[in-house]
Formats: sequence, structure tokens, C-alpha cells
Amino acid sequence: MTDLSRLSINQETVKQWSLPELVEGCGKAGIDKAGLWRAPVQEYGVERTARLLADAGISVTSLCRGGFFTALDPAERARALDDNRTAIDEAAALSTDTLVLVSGGLPVGSRDLHGARERIADALAELGPYAQERGVRLAIEPLHPMFASDRCVVSTLAQALDIAERFPAEQVGVVVDTYHIWWDDQAPAQIVRAGRGGRIHSFQLADWITPLPAGVLVGRGQLGDGSVDFRAFREAVEATGFTGPIEVEIFNEDLWARDGAEVLAEVAARYLEHAC
Repeated sequence: MTDLSRLSINQETVKQWSLPELVEGCGKAGIDKAGLWRAPVQEYGVERTARLLADAGISVTSLCRGGFFTALDPAERARALDDNRTAIDEAAALSTDTLVLVSGGLPVGSRDLHGARERIADALAELGPYAQERGVRLAIEPLHPMFASDRCVVSTLAQALDIAERFPAEQVGVVVDTYHIWWDDQAPAQIVRAGRGGRIHSFQLADWITPLPAGVLVGRGQLGDGSVDFRAFREAVEATGFTGPIEVEIFNEDLWARDGAEVLAEVAARYLEHAC
């Protein structure tokens, strides 16, 4: 198979590239979709980024990230809500319908996972209507349990859906990211649940490799280098009726040290080999 029509390259996969380099590289590779991150977009300029990608015929499949809703301090929570409204506005300006949420870890000194998850729901109750008015869906991304303490108290698709299902699907859904949920034997059933409710807002691929590096955030593997059965995940997601983009999001310092065009070509080849 040689069909790359659904493949989206997340900006972090080729972090060594500037936005213009990303656009040029995707054009040369025949890839017309990209997932973006807020910091480099803000640095380049949101409106300028939107024009750059639109002129090149590249659609933005997601913007990362919003979230971090779990603070106990009211002022800190208010700042998080303001920042997420800005993120929603940025997503709308980039013409993407999906803002990925990393929900936040436990506040310092807290052990109350339930309370932290309830504060996520409280934030979504405020942000969901705001996002819907701007044509943006909020996508809760469950992160591997090793990140629960400091980054995301939502660790499984079931937990993400338990929160998302309190709100209309047009407002809140989930991210199916193979890196974070490959280990969960309940993931297939939860994918069915998410698809039945129309809540799969983003589908992302990265492999799980061991040993993990000291900085576990950059421990994602190139497709095919680790433990994840990508084809099984793709088939499960597509069985729900999902026909959206398939975004490859890899944080890996070895990939970032290589030539970006070489990495992009390898990602495309591995996608065809292992996911299609």
C-alpha cells in the first residue's frame, strides 16, 4: 500500500524543523496534514502559521495542548481557564476542529485523584460551550499511568470517557493514542464505546520502547520499533466508523538529531508497513 492520504505528521515528530521547513518537507513527501503545538505556533505567529499552511494546502489535524485543570488554588484554576480559551481561539484560527487536552497531574501534596478528575470536569463544563461556539472539539488524552502524578490523572480511555460523556460529543471527546493505552486490555472495548458515542476526536500513533530513557517524555519509539500492534489499533478504531486522520506523534531525541526529511520518509514507510 502507498496511500498516505490519512497520514498526519505531528510537528513534534520532526521538532528539528521550523514551521516553513515542516510545510516544505510535507509538500515534498506528499503529506497534506499536520498536527501542531502551541509554543512554536505562537513563536511564528498564529495568523502567519494559518496562512502558511493554508497556502501550502496543508490542513491542521489537531492543536496541542490545552488542559492542566487540576490546581487547587482558585486563581491558578482561573488562569488555566483563560489559557484554554486562548488555545481554543488559536485552534479556530488554524481551522482545526480538535484541541488536545493534557488534563493535569496531582497538585503538590495532594493524593486525591477523584477530586482532581472532578476539577477537570468542572473546567470542561465552562470550556465546552465556548469551544463549540468556535467549531472546536476538546479531546481528553489519557496518558500512561506513569504520568498520573505530575502530568495527567486521566490514565485510561475508560476514565477519559467517564468525564467526556458528561458533555455533548460535539464539545468533548477523547484521543486514542497508542503510546499511552497499548498496555490496557480494556482499550478495545473502550474504543468501541468511544466510537459508538462519536467521541474519537483524534487517533495518534507512537511505539512503546524499552528501556525508557531518563527523560521519559522523550521515550516514544518510531513505528515498528517496540511493542504496539498498530494495525490492530487501526482496525479497531476504523471498525467504529472513524475515517479521520491518523497522526504520528513521536517525541524522540534520536529522531530529532537526524535529518528531518529522512525522518519523515521513514515515518511514512513505517506507517505503511505497520499501520496500513
